[in-house]
Amino acid sequence: MQTPTLSDTAAAPRPASAALRERLLRLAARYDGLAPLLLRLVFGYFWLETGWAKLHNLDGFAARFANWGIPLPELSAAVSACTEFAGGLLIMLGLATRLTMLPMIFNMLVALVVVVLPGISTLDEFVELDEVLYVLVFFWLLMAGPGRVSVDAWLASRPRPAR
Repeated sequence: MQTPTLSDTAAAPRPASAALRERLLRLAARYDGLAPLLLRLVFGYFWLETGWAKLHNLDGFAARFANWGIPLPELSAAVSACTEFAGGLLIMLGLATRLTMLPMIFNMLVALVVVVLPGISTLDEFVELDEVLYVLVFFWLLMAGPGRVSVDAWLASRPRPAR
């Protein structure tokens, strides 16, 4: 009985499932910019729209801030609304993405701590909060960046002028 040589094993056909897996992995790698792009467009639009609505009802939004005991409610409401509006636009564009996530995370953490968490008593209630999901998406964008289909990626790929 002869042992198989390297050339014998290399010529052996691969199972169809392995070939399919390789094709799917190549396809996923080819379109890996699609997932962050779609997430940024939808999530960014959500924040753009939320900020826009708050900017157009700033008095009502400031009154809610005052009821929650947030200091300087008029200023705080305006800063929060502008953060959401500008942050949403920048998320959609994928521009200054990592930097933008810092005020977005801060804004949402204030909402969590001041408004939402006082009414939460169990871990199940906590993990079901929309605000927790928002912070996690912001954190993911902070760590992973906007993906390759973004203004940030385009700016990074441009040749730098010689000095």
